[in-house]
Amino acid sequence: MENQFYLEYCRFHAADRQKLLVCGHWRENLEQKRRLLISLDYERLSYTIERQEKIQNIRMYMETERKELIWITLPENYEDYKELRIFERRGISLLEIFYIDVKKLRELWQDIPGHIDEVKRTKQGVSVSGWYIAKENADIQLNHTGKRAKITRIQTQRRPDVERAYPECPREWVHGFCLQTMCGAPGGVRVHIQCGDRACEFILSRLHGILGGRFTKLKRGLRKAQVYYQQFGVKRTVYRCLEKATKRETTTYEIFRMKYMPGPAALERQKSERFEYEPEFAVVVPLYRTPESYLDAMVDSVRSQTYGNWRLYLSDGSGEASPLAERLSLYERKDERIQVIRNQESLRIVENTNRALERVGEDYIVFLDHDDMLAPDALYECVRVLNQEKETEIIYTDEDKISSDGRKYYQPHFKPDFNLDLLRSANYMCHLFVVGRPLFERVGYLRAEYEGSQDYDFILRCIEATDKIVHIPKILYHWRIHPDSVAGNPDSKRYAYDAGRRAILAHYERTGIVADVQFMSPGYYRSVYGIAREPFVSIIIANKDHKEDLRKCIESILKHKAWTNLEILIVENNSEQKETFSYYKELETKFQNVRILHYEKEFNYSSIQNFAAGYAHGEYLLLLNNDTCMADSDGIRELAAYCMRADVGIVGAKLLYPDDTIQHAGVVVGLGGVAGHAFLGAAENDPGYFCRITCVQDYSAVTAACMMVKKEVFERAGGFDTELQVAFNDTDFCLRVGELGYRIVYNPFSVWYHDESKTRGAEDTPEKVERFQREIAFFQRRWGQFLERGDPAYNPNLTLDRHDFSLRI
Repeated sequence: MENQFYLEYCRFHAADRQKLLVCGHWRENLEQKRRLLISLDYERLSYTIERQEKIQNIRMYMETERKELIWITLPENYEDYKELRIFERRGISLLEIFYIDVKKLRELWQDIPGHIDEVKRTKQGVSVSGWYIAKENADIQLNHTGKRAKITRIQTQRRPDVERAYPECPREWVHGFCLQTMCGAPGGVRVHIQCGDRACEFILSRLHGILGGRFTKLKRGLRKAQVYYQQFGVKRTVYRCLEKATKRETTTYEIFRMKYMPGPAALERQKSERFEYEPEFAVVVPLYRTPESYLDAMVDSVRSQTYGNWRLYLSDGSGEASPLAERLSLYERKDERIQVIRNQESLRIVENTNRALERVGEDYIVFLDHDDMLAPDALYECVRVLNQEKETEIIYTDEDKISSDGRKYYQPHFKPDFNLDLLRSANYMCHLFVVGRPLFERVGYLRAEYEGSQDYDFILRCIEATDKIVHIPKILYHWRIHPDSVAGNPDSKRYAYDAGRRAILAHYERTGIVADVQFMSPGYYRSVYGIAREPFVSIIIANKDHKEDLRKCIESILKHKAWTNLEILIVENNSEQKETFSYYKELETKFQNVRILHYEKEFNYSSIQNFAAGYAHGEYLLLLNNDTCMADSDGIRELAAYCMRADVGIVGAKLLYPDDTIQHAGVVVGLGGVAGHAFLGAAENDPGYFCRITCVQDYSAVTAACMMVKKEVFERAGGFDTELQVAFNDTDFCLRVGELGYRIVYNPFSVWYHDESKTRGAEDTPEKVERFQREIAFFQRRWGQFLERGDPAYNPNLTLDRHDFSLRI
């Protein structure tokens, strides 16, 4: 059983914002000193382990656990960084045991450590007990039903339990209290504790003392269950709830491999199969003092290919006294298809690879690293594709990782079909990459100025020169993990990430795009497009009453001055409350760029959008639900910057629930049988499957709750289909825009809050259920072939029953 680390809490030193405490416990089976690596982005931080104690954990089969307090020293400018990670060294590999976004650290420091233990009703009113930590006495305020309540008594109490939890604090910093007030029932109590520029606040319901935070979690869970039911139906919803309740693990990759990878009989059949077109492959491998075990495994993986028309080029850049010389000669004697290029001087990877490429005369070039392995059917699957799509010039496949000892396969990367914007965010193609020799001759050799990310630069140049790109959704490449590999130790080739950034910049320069490229995390980048002009944007918001939601939405847009060249069209649809119309009047009086349009027919989302688009003056339309709220000032700019590209028709945003979990990070067509939101319910700072939440990328669809579209594209596509009154009209619209040749882009750097279905309501009447089922049937009829082929922005090996990109069962 492997050692496991369970986080208990993370907090700052009570008086020092450069000291961070991570407290957790280890479930252990070995008595050993743990070696940790702690980094802020990719700069190593110092730490101390102040206290260790053994505890008994009844939940974990009565095994012994070790509790640790890890004190981390942060630099003064830690707020300029992105993320903090803790790794445990296990032999020659690293295991990540903790991650936190620096944005969350800033929020942690702003809060005074404190807690409300109990709120109860007394004869005199309400009693509130709790504690806080501060150098001086803090100002405590209590509000009830929106009004400040008079505190009649404050009793101080010593809190030894808190003193033990905060050993770095002097005893006098720990303030326990019990206050009383004359307000009525304890519903809606808010306690605010202020000390200098730091504060903490607690909002408590009447049920707080009984259920604590469980009531809030219950409501949140019911809302998510309702959304899940609308997508997947009652049977799958019940199954999902049971899965959550029992914490059943998803299908492991080991089981997946046993179920779907070809066995010995299938591999034997492949060896005897003949094709109409049987091209020859050149497998190019640069070597540098490669460990013999890795070298043998790599060569054996090529020699074990079920398709045998290949040549293996091994370019040895180890130098004159190469330790590989004897073994390479042995390979040549064993197999005449192996050719060794012996270099007298030590070579870096680019020049070493180019020495091999100079010898290549075969039809297709396969790139393979010296410590990695091909799956036995890798070349066979490539030949199958080349016989089906004869003009193919680029092939890439899915990949996984293999342990240093070659015994364990894990972290499978099931990729989308060609995805330009994802490729500009990360070299997701990576392995296996196969290129036709004519394309290679047009593009040229690897470039030394991008050493470390030379493959990224090469791939970008290739996709600029051809659109004949095929993705094979199968694991055909095994990337070995060891301390010197990028996969095993991101710090081992930090220079490679800077080279990757420069490769993307060079790609933009060649394609005429003005953009800056920023480093996000190892191998992942953010592109910030330059905007030469600020086009006119028409924001369309449908509304029926819900004045306060509408107010929040509009204020979030108008209070920021980052984008001023806009108009807001509010489509009034049968409101009944007087205050709604009073607010309309207020808006039109106060803002010249706000107009009220009246749509008096029954609610039909598609018809309303088409109606409003006819009155829009903007070059771009921003469709918004009235229960959305822009989270930061760049929300509109980020959408417009991508939508202004000639190849882009629609751009969608990252939407969050009010509790900071993901509501929308792209739409997967086919999820739940129709379409569903990717990563629904994930934490806001969760990067998602291979950082898919945090990367700009192309999807087949995005939600119209926050969608920017070129007006000319809207008109060319014919607007929304009015047969789809409520559900799936945005997905249908996106697919039709995609058929016109435009990209649908998801931009996670445009962040909005969305209280989904708050204004639309639930599908809770027979009429609504019937309409919903009718719209599902309409969508499935129209897009049946698309659903059968599968969403190209997804992967057929991933499940259509969950939102989290987990493996299919």
